[in-house]
Amino acid sequence: MNSSLNAARRSRELAEAGDLVVDVLVVGLGATGAGAALDAASRGLSVTAIDAHDLAFGTSRWSSKMIHGGLRYLARGQVRVAHESAVERGLLLRHTAPHLVRAQPYLLPLTPAVSGGQAATVMTGYRLGDGLRMAARTPRRLLPGPARISAGRALSLAAPLSPNGLRGALLSWDGRLVDDARLVVALARTAASRGARILTRCRALELAGDGARVRDELTGSTFAIRARTVVNATGVWAAQLDPDIRMRPSRGTHLVLRPETLPGLRAGLHVPIPGESNRFALVLPQHDGRVYVGLTDEPVEGPVPDVPQAPEEDVAFLLDVLNSVLGVPLGRQDVAGTYAGLRPLLAAGGRTADLSREHALLTSGSGVVTVVGGKLTTYRRMAEDAVDRVVALGRLGAGGSRTARLPLVGAGAVPEARAVRKVGAVPDRLRARYGSEAGAVRALMAEDPALAEPLPTGITRAELVWAVRHEGALDVDDLLDRRTRIGLVPEDRAAALPAARAALAY
Repeated sequence: MNSSLNAARRSRELAEAGDLVVDVLVVGLGATGAGAALDAASRGLSVTAIDAHDLAFGTSRWSSKMIHGGLRYLARGQVRVAHESAVERGLLLRHTAPHLVRAQPYLLPLTPAVSGGQAATVMTGYRLGDGLRMAARTPRRLLPGPARISAGRALSLAAPLSPNGLRGALLSWDGRLVDDARLVVALARTAASRGARILTRCRALELAGDGARVRDELTGSTFAIRARTVVNATGVWAAQLDPDIRMRPSRGTHLVLRPETLPGLRAGLHVPIPGESNRFALVLPQHDGRVYVGLTDEPVEGPVPDVPQAPEEDVAFLLDVLNSVLGVPLGRQDVAGTYAGLRPLLAAGGRTADLSREHALLTSGSGVVTVVGGKLTTYRRMAEDAVDRVVALGRLGAGGSRTARLPLVGAGAVPEARAVRKVGAVPDRLRARYGSEAGAVRALMAEDPALAEPLPTGITRAELVWAVRHEGALDVDDLLDRRTRIGLVPEDRAAALPAARAALAY
């Protein structure tokens, strides 16, 4: 079945939704919800998946774009979670999304603030992390091992570091996504190719074990979706559909720096947070040249907003930590944008930074299965466990999960010779974002050279058109804030707005 998502398909499948009784209704289309839709559909179950907003509207687009190997959980004694993370990282690198996930080097600068004992402890942790890689059977060619490097080598990889007192750096590797929202889009499209109905702008007003009352947010009309089983994958908003759930969300804030702000930064940085053990700020160079700096872990009280905001105290904190290792300090004027996400943590005692990242399945009295907690890296396992639960509850008769070896849309090889012959060489930037579909995106530019015009961050007009035709983008926010990340910098967003409007009418 066709994997393309667009307004016409949404309208057609929305018209059918009220007349069906599906095996599984999934509410929420972040990574876990889209993953659950794919898991269920790949088992041969009929699936409808809805979201009040858009694909990757919530927490799944606000991450550090890292695919963790579990080291940070191992340091807290969460061995099972650490191993699970390493396994899932390996599956993404090797099988399911090798076009979207790559190895990323990180340096921990050995500044005067890092003692020899601290450095030895961290290196021991890195070696334990490499042991997790081995246990997960991830080849070293995909994820190199840790090493201590000289000050000269460190400065060649991270020129903005201060050379004063620098004794070298600890080099480690982990997974990283080209874009977390693109992973969600690939999951949703792969689910659609297996027959799942993917319906954005459909808000669940009431949820029960046999379906939901839903409102089409584009027209205001309400209707019922009937289902044999229901998965609530709304993350930090789960309690809005099941008031018995108690969440304790925490805020993770990131800064966005323009490409020219930290010239010569070729590796990510782990910067120790003063007064904390085993906590680091992250400096994350992106494929578009921007740099993200994060992240905080602050408890959030009160109603959960649709789009969290980064408070100025978080910005100041991250700048202070970053400046502790830079040769030339940055100021508030150097921050081009910010973003914040909320972690969907179950309520428990202690600091939110210390709460377990292990996911949990909760079953309501009416039979709704809610999946909460976890991390972006382990979305697939969370989805598998949720579908296992509803299969058992609903006696659906489906087999086990198939997603550990199921490539997502774009994961195949780019057909080199044919692509070059028809449309010219396919740029590496397109390969990194679209994988085997990069040639098709490039073909749009060959058909209409005006679509090759670059926008801020290097995104082309052709990519906006592709998102409308194949990735379910319905408005300019979808295009600028989720299918691309142009909107993270307000000035860039304003500059690209006319092109986004034109793409919707193309």
